[in-house]
Amino acid sequence: MATMSIGDASDSQVSILHRISNIVSSDLSLDEMLGEVIGLTVQATACDACLVFLIDSNTHEIVLKASQVPHAAELDNLRMKPGEGITGWVAEHRSVVALSSKAPTDSRFIQLPGLVEDTYEAFLSVPLVSGGETIGVINVHHRQPHEHAREEIGIVVFIGEQLGVAISRSMLQEENARLLEETQEMKRELETRKLVERAKGILQQRYGISEEDAYLRLRNQSRRLRKPMRELAEAIILAEDLSK
Repeated sequence: MATMSIGDASDSQVSILHRISNIVSSDLSLDEMLGEVIGLTVQATACDACLVFLIDSNTHEIVLKASQVPHAAELDNLRMKPGEGITGWVAEHRSVVALSSKAPTDSRFIQLPGLVEDTYEAFLSVPLVSGGETIGVINVHHRQPHEHAREEIGIVVFIGEQLGVAISRSMLQEENARLLEETQEMKRELETRKLVERAKGILQQRYGISEEDAYLRLRNQSRRLRKPMRELAEAIILAEDLSK
């Protein structure tokens, strides 16, 4: 797949390329990065709509993650299988599809629920690439027939290649942050269980009750006082320690 050099571009395209360079070296979040892809693509193509899909690394489905036209209900919910529709074909073959008119009549086309963009005439679909692998797809729509100039396709391809790397980095950072939070949550839950177990033991010894009754006392007090069981358990343990 051909890349674009600054020497090949017009003045307006040069400004886009400089902006891409700044984004690649930035520390934007994934959502911010996707917003930049939308903005750059709209600026480069003067399109009526732009959609960005990413490939779910777990299910390998192609998922709608960002759009120029609001699609609150569809974001993260609209999913396609690999190879499904033009978008799936582009992701699978890592190749560009440019249809200047009558896009819905293409043999690879499928109508997706909730996307008015699928009724538009012209359609340009470009892969988002990182490390030689497709991580998503950029779809560009024009309501009326539109001839995609070589330079226009080239700049969207460049966006897909350059920002694909940055998006992949942001995805990895968010996944690492999610895993860290899950680990910390598991640690907090384990600590809470240990505290509750110790508090139950104190109540059992203090009142001569069963383990189940001790737990029910903790739970009922937690509900009555609207306080977490961990907080009650810590108070019981502290009172026991102070009494010694």
